[in-house]
Amino acid sequence: MTWHEDSRKNDGRMRHPTDSLAWKSFNSLYPEFSSDPRNIRLGLASDGFNPFRTLSVTHSTCPVIVIPYNLPPWICMKQSYFILSLLIFGPKGPGNNIDVYLQPLVAELHELWEVGVETFDAATSQTFQLRAVLMWNINDFPAYANLSGWSTREEYDCPCCGYNTASKWLKHSRKFCYMCHRRWLDSNHRFRTDNHSFDGTEEHRSVHSPPSGSNILRQLERLNGTEYGP
Repeated sequence: MTWHEDSRKNDGRMRHPTDSLAWKSFNSLYPEFSSDPRNIRLGLASDGFNPFRTLSVTHSTCPVIVIPYNLPPWICMKQSYFILSLLIFGPKGPGNNIDVYLQPLVAELHELWEVGVETFDAATSQTFQLRAVLMWNINDFPAYANLSGWSTREEYDCPCCGYNTASKWLKHSRKFCYMCHRRWLDSNHRFRTDNHSFDGTEEHRSVHSPPSGSNILRQLERLNGTEYGP
């Protein structure tokens, strides 16, 4: 469980989540947690599937899997190291009501982050207070909406752009179209001034920063009358 601290090759290449900017930023923000490499970094994956392997039966079973990322890359992605924390039976997917099923798991994760649990370390023959943090979610775009509560089928569907999402309602197609991708090009790219091939406009905006965690929390605090579950 301490491979990410003791044994990984640190040469600037991305081989494992521990090489990512998110991991390093978390270490700088929470030095007390990162000071003990035995504390666990987790990822959560959720998606529905048909267990009957036939398209003639409409059924969705939704597992919620927790993955410990302290392990090296050739181990952490093996099925034997996955933690099946929840199994939500069908016949229909939970949709937005998945928050009800996740409440016990969220409570345990909160306890592991705030307090931890006394654990025996076989390598040192000593007990210590083990803590854990949920670093990432792994899911497709529709499941992202169910887990995060951010709609991915409306005007502001991009979770990274948030309210800066540039969308346009197509009256006759009755759906939103998203035409803001040119802002990620270099400032001197010819596509930025090519109004004929795109939506009739030139793109001079710069890339904006994605919303931070504190910014998202402030948005959530302004919500009133939110209902959870069915």
